[in-house]
Amino acid sequence: MDKKIDLETKVKFLQGFAHRIRIQILESIKTEEKTVSQIVRELDGSQSSVSQHLACLRGCGLIVGRQEGKYTYYSLSNQHVRDLLTMFDVVLDEVDNDVACCRHHIG
Repeated sequence: MDKKIDLETKVKFLQGFAHRIRIQILESIKTEEKTVSQIVRELDGSQSSVSQHLACLRGCGLIVGRQEGKYTYYSLSNQHVRDLLTMFDVVLDEVDNDVACCRHHIG
């Protein structure tokens, strides 16, 4: 990994994780691919909202869609994204109290 990633690219990538629904979607498809309808049911959300967040996640390179007939099946784009989600859990387990007390969060 010799390529240096610029700060703006990192910020855009991390924005993919910066919304509750996007995190829920990522967790939902962490172990198996799902259609929009399956994700909407699981999150108890609206189709338009889930679709917008799926588009954001695709744009960030975090998920991919596979067309089969009239359905698109969404999954994580690669094992590194899956590993990153797992690493979030590991780190959060260690800093949980600090995060809970953080006053510098956005909305």
